[in-house]
Amino acid sequence: MATKVMNLRMTQTKQSLIKAFFNLVSKKDFEKITIADITKGAQVNRATFYTHFNDKYDLLDYILGDSASASVVKRTSGVVKFDQDSINQLVLAVCDFYQQPNIQCRSSYVGLVLPQLKEKILNELKIYLSKSLEHIYTDNEKNMYVPIFAQVIHEGALQWATENITMNEEEVAKRVALLVVGGSQSSEGTLRSLGER
Repeated sequence: MATKVMNLRMTQTKQSLIKAFFNLVSKKDFEKITIADITKGAQVNRATFYTHFNDKYDLLDYILGDSASASVVKRTSGVVKFDQDSINQLVLAVCDFYQQPNIQCRSSYVGLVLPQLKEKILNELKIYLSKSLEHIYTDNEKNMYVPIFAQVIHEGALQWATENITMNEEEVAKRVALLVVGGSQSSEGTLRSLGER
């Protein structure tokens, strides 16, 4: 029972630190936010902050990773499979991820946050795809296809999020899913025919 209470308290403290950070990002540049600012907003001491995070970069990294994971789980309902609907949902998850109000912070964060955003969501896509392709491809094939499919899914959603294309997100998702799943099926046939030679 004591462990459960301790875990709940740790989770609540972590959430307070995250909330304090988000309150600050709308008012200050990231470089100007101090640990003292964050702990004051969360109403905790510095030692408590360092119990959870190494520094403000670690806090930001945690937030982005958690958001990426939550976007994928929300859209896929935690079901891991490789089909057109699942890939469609992954594209929409990436669109959701880039549209979250928590992620859309001051323009001064773009150079700092955008590479981290991409890294976090690509990592989540690779985890999902690796699991979904487990029984479809050999390890060698999977190691080749997972990063390619993740990049295609990410790029399609990013094109929509940055308004480089005029299609709505559902149309983008449908087309990317067709490309990934259709490309996967044709490459399976190519691999089989190469193996038969």
